[in-house]
Amino acid sequence: MELPQIRMQSQMAKIYMVSQPARQAIRQPKADLSIQQPHAEISMRTIPAKLTIDQTRAWEEMNLLSVERLNEKYAQDGKQAVLEGIGRRSSQGTELMKIENKGKPLISQSFQNAYEPMRELGIKFVPSPFSVKTHYQPSNVEIDIQPKKPIIHAQSNKPEVTYVPGSVDISMAQYQSLEIDFINLFPEEK
Repeated sequence: MELPQIRMQSQMAKIYMVSQPARQAIRQPKADLSIQQPHAEISMRTIPAKLTIDQTRAWEEMNLLSVERLNEKYAQDGKQAVLEGIGRRSSQGTELMKIENKGKPLISQSFQNAYEPMRELGIKFVPSPFSVKTHYQPSNVEIDIQPKKPIIHAQSNKPEVTYVPGSVDISMAQYQSLEIDFINLFPEEK
């Protein structure tokens, strides 16, 4: 004997979901930057150095004089010799005038006038040390600098934002189903 049966076969529904994530892109363009640096203004003024060398005394000591200076020297020496000669003759004349005083002025004056006086011996450096005079005035440099500030122009750029929203696609991958079968509900007669 076969019993009646109800057979049920079901299939669940399946949902198919595909999601696309949102996409966002941010791009930051560089700022537009312009920098100019003007040249500084520099002015320089130089007063040159000055060196003065005076060799006059050294040349005179070596008896190397200019013609004009040599003439002056000889004129001065001649004048001095004349004055010394006048003084000597005057003093000798006074001695002779006072001949009554003890002494022998004629003999002593004869010896004085006959021979030149003895010259002194010694070492003499020609020209003498420090006879050349020097004077140095150092140079002077005046520097004037006028700096210039840089000229800066900056233009910022806004960021570029690109946004693509996400999406979700939903579809049925499989529909639900229910099958019901009745078996041996009506037995067959034999």
